Amino acid sequence: MANFFTDNSALKFQLSHPLMQKIIALRENNFSEKDKFDYAPQNFEDAIDNYNRVLEIIGEICGDIIAPNAEEVDKQGPTLVNNRAIYAPGTQQNYEALRQAGLYGMALPRKYGGLHFSMVPFVISAEIVSRADASFANIWGLQDCAETLVEFASEEIKEKFVHRVCKGETCSMDLTEPDAGSDLQAVMLKATFNEQENQWYLNGVKRFITNGDAHIKLVLARSEKGTTDGRGLSYFVVDNKFDDKIKVRRLENKLGIKGSPTCELVFNNVPAQLVGTQRMGLIKYVMSLMNGARLGTGAQGVGVSQAAYNEALTYARDRRQFGKEIIEFPAVFEMLAMIKAKLDASRAILYETTRFVDISKSYEAIERERKLEDDEKTEYKEYQRFTDAFTPMLKMFACEYANQNAYDCIQIHGGSGFMKDYPCERLYRDARILTIYEGTSQLQVVAAIRHITTGTYLKRIRQYEMMTINPEFESIRKCLIEQTAVFEKSVEKVVEAKNTEYLDFMARRLVEIAGHLIMSYLLIIDATRDEQFAHSALIYANYAQSEIEKHAAFLEKFDIYSLEIYKTK
Repeated sequence: MANFFTDNSALKFQLSHPLMQKIIALRENNFSEKDKFDYAPQNFEDAIDNYNRVLEIIGEICGDIIAPNAEEVDKQGPTLVNNRAIYAPGTQQNYEALRQAGLYGMALPRKYGGLHFSMVPFVISAEIVSRADASFANIWGLQDCAETLVEFASEEIKEKFVHRVCKGETCSMDLTEPDAGSDLQAVMLKATFNEQENQWYLNGVKRFITNGDAHIKLVLARSEKGTTDGRGLSYFVVDNKFDDKIKVRRLENKLGIKGSPTCELVFNNVPAQLVGTQRMGLIKYVMSLMNGARLGTGAQGVGVSQAAYNEALTYARDRRQFGKEIIEFPAVFEMLAMIKAKLDASRAILYETTRFVDISKSYEAIERERKLEDDEKTEYKEYQRFTDAFTPMLKMFACEYANQNAYDCIQIHGGSGFMKDYPCERLYRDARILTIYEGTSQLQVVAAIRHITTGTYLKRIRQYEMMTINPEFESIRKCLIEQTAVFEKSVEKVVEAKNTEYLDFMARRLVEIAGHLIMSYLLIIDATRDEQFAHSALIYANYAQSEIEKHAAFLEKFDIYSLEIYKTK
């Protein structure tokens, strides 16, 4: 029997991070619920034990049910019957297995039936599910939509919907439309308020909606007449009662993640409840939701990278050419080493970001109950700033690396990898969407660049620079310090030009340099705690150095007037 948690020591390692003591203490409010709920932990050790037990169950379901179903789910996909999206049989089996195990609502409060776990084990579970089947992660992971209700909705709405998520009902976030993809300010689905009935109604079309026929739907809609920008949008929760009010007009025929129904929806006078206050839909609530979604997509990318590495390694050991295993050829073992280094690097930034999210979210929850002390407020602001900075960087790198690793996995398989006899071609197709949905890699750069110019990344890099590491990594640290100076010089040059177009053009290179520095530090810090990461730390540091030098050379030679060369004539 396979278990996708216990067979990967890199996951259990995340539960032993020094910050977990603080994370659990904050999350559990010093274990204030230990006498209120019989499954609430009594102390830190009890909490970690709970995390391990639940993750072992999820790991077993992923290894024994979800992963074996993945190929058939990919072939069959969902079907459209009477304007309803019906999961493939394998997807239904996956869903039922996790629902019956009581594993929905992992991070939701116990008062609504959730497990109230911190984000770290929830993200571990998202990675495990993604490794088993990236398409099913789009159904499992959307339970995180309920976090938005917990944070911003009225108690009436929470009581109505959050309990249901904890019992296994599915969610969707209905944002994009035919003419509003990345530009959500252009959303035009109409929300009108009937004063006599004291009821909101939604009318219009949504497109590219992941798990679009979910039980509970969070919908961005235009509530203010005469508006055309984000200030006219509000956020609503809809109970999809499977009647004729919401119709699935079309299931998209996709390149990958075929098990997850991506729907075009028609809303016909659908009753809805307002979440929070009017006009704050995009500005506040969707921004919060998208940060959570990008964390989940980062986990999805790491899960796909893990699956690609496993497939590539197994094939390279089994396949013999010219009298020996192909893993013995330098061209192959170099690719395998790079897949593993990128996997470990993306996992390192995934859980670093998750820890930032955990602490900042816990302070948010505490602030709803009482006023924060001055030192708490200071720490909350710092972790919130790091959350805002690291989330887009994580999403970009983890998803780009998933694509690169799936590509190299096929390459290691050679001609066999191009055939449907091996899972690697499905991994390659599934990976492609990761750099597109929940904000393209280009949009992640837009979100990240202000943290370049304001010094957020540099501040954290300096903090990593001061951390204790094993003597064997001192040469890497020395190199990273030199590269940080190059980074500072590059940022200074671009900022001093005071040209927005020039900054935007160079943004990707600057963000990538910062990311390579951060992930290199994270790997040597992890390798100091556990030698299993030492190999990847050394390889990634070499790779990062070459990438940083490449970008720095381009930045040094390129001037603002050269932009004209790149513009389409």
